Amino acid sequence: MKHKIETLINQAINKLKTDGQLDDSITPSIQVTRTKDATHGDFACNIALTLAKAVGKPPREIAGVLCRALPSDADIEKTEIAGPGFINFFLTSGTTQNIVKTILQQGASYGTSGIGNNQKVQIEFVSANPTGPLHVGHGRGAAYGASVASLMRAVGFNVDCEYYVNDAGRQMNILATSIWLRYLQEHGVEIEFPSTGYKSDAYIYDIARQLKADHDGAFVFKTDAVMNNIPDDEPAGGDKEKHIDALIERAQELLGKSGYLTIFNAGLDAILADIRDDLEEFGVHFDNWYSEKSLSQNDLINTAIEQLQASGHIYEKKGALWFKSTAFGDEKDRVVVRDNGQSTYFASDIAYHMDKFARGYQRVINIWGADHHGYVARVKAAIKALGEDENKLDILLVQFAILYRGGNRVQMSTRSGSFVTLRELRNEVGNDAARFFYVMRKCEQHMDFDLDLAKSQSNDNPVYYIQYAHARVCSVLRQLKDKNMVHDIESGNNNLNQLTETHETELITKLAAYPDIIEKAAINAEPHALVHYLRELANLFHTYYNAHQFIVDTDIVRDARLNLICATRQVIHNGLTLLGVSTPESM
Repeated sequence: MKHKIETLINQAINKLKTDGQLDDSITPSIQVTRTKDATHGDFACNIALTLAKAVGKPPREIAGVLCRALPSDADIEKTEIAGPGFINFFLTSGTTQNIVKTILQQGASYGTSGIGNNQKVQIEFVSANPTGPLHVGHGRGAAYGASVASLMRAVGFNVDCEYYVNDAGRQMNILATSIWLRYLQEHGVEIEFPSTGYKSDAYIYDIARQLKADHDGAFVFKTDAVMNNIPDDEPAGGDKEKHIDALIERAQELLGKSGYLTIFNAGLDAILADIRDDLEEFGVHFDNWYSEKSLSQNDLINTAIEQLQASGHIYEKKGALWFKSTAFGDEKDRVVVRDNGQSTYFASDIAYHMDKFARGYQRVINIWGADHHGYVARVKAAIKALGEDENKLDILLVQFAILYRGGNRVQMSTRSGSFVTLRELRNEVGNDAARFFYVMRKCEQHMDFDLDLAKSQSNDNPVYYIQYAHARVCSVLRQLKDKNMVHDIESGNNNLNQLTETHETELITKLAAYPDIIEKAAINAEPHALVHYLRELANLFHTYYNAHQFIVDTDIVRDARLNLICATRQVIHNGLTLLGVSTPESM
């Protein structure tokens, strides 16, 4: 209906142009919004206010001219001019009630649209280093990214979800060396584990034991061979970074290229497989897993640097290559190639984003942890320097999730290896609660995740409250069957005029707002807007349920009410599905 009203207003403007009452050069942006107060009608438009300066007349006068020029329409009962010049549209009661019929006819497709025009969009999210299991912080990014993708697909965008696998660089070498040292310990070799190694007794030991089972003692060396001339670690008064770097070099030296790669890949493959399984079980699916190593293998890093050099955006200083990011508003220039000839992580970032646009994406969305805020300016600068429109790149930052149990904050530490994993969270509260709670707030807001609330079966638990509304409708239909009564949907559609109670009209109005909510949530990447909507819808339904009987003796009233609650069930199902949450039929 919103788009229909926009069309009617556009027709009125064209009529006024034809009549000479408006200049042909005027091309206003027509924005119709749903009103929050029923006394102001169903929809409102501020077009008269936006035209005032160009036309040179008071907004209320312009609104009056527009209202008189509006084509008549059977769905619109009347228009009113309000406040400084808003035009309020009141729909006929039949038009409003017919939304119930529309929902039942469209089913799972209700709320979807084609406003995205099949625009090709890539959303990159999670992208956690494959150095260990996903933790609860990654979970919020996963739930948020998956929900944004679902919403955008629902309104007609062609969305690809991508996971950027950081399978190159120092952290992966620390992982490989940690696995090798645990493997040596499994063979009885006495090794003091480095303070900067990956300490977790779970996944590192598991990989080391599997390595032992697969290769026996092929990679075993004595303690002296491993530790001779290695700089002291921090606990012994040395430099922990020099200590681990020396161990990495020693591992590569002793194992050789083939042996080291075997251990490196054993760690990468095992952890990446665990991440894939964890996300799939969480209902988060990726269309592409993009390897950072492929950037070097395909010479994309050199290509990107050469392109920036050719356009004058790279300079040399003290043997290193620097990108002139300050020319694009960044706080300082950034190194892309160190004086030892090694490219930086930022250089990989540049090449990766260059490739994103080369693959034809018209819009690119990066969903990063809030700790990456410092990278935004430099990546945007690089995109612009490469000749791309930096406005086609949106970088959305997700704040960390803080867990609470029994009113107390749950302590987490990734360095000690005692962090709370996403799998542990899912096992404790379930996928539904985890997916829902993660997107209850704007992504840039901190969130407190109350574990006790998420597990509770009470009206205070929002996901339970919404699911219970869906289950209640299913229960009513079972009761109908138990009473050997039939729900005549066609009769219900023909008698929607029976739905005149205040609870019914409020519920119908809320159901009609669903497509607008989906559109806004998708365009603004704000799944929390859908969360709030579903909570309000569930509240209206529960209030209606407690105030009225649905299985009444009068057939036409019964069928109309059953149609209304079935439409409510359908919208709840559609909304929760977009959020990756199930809709149980009994609770």
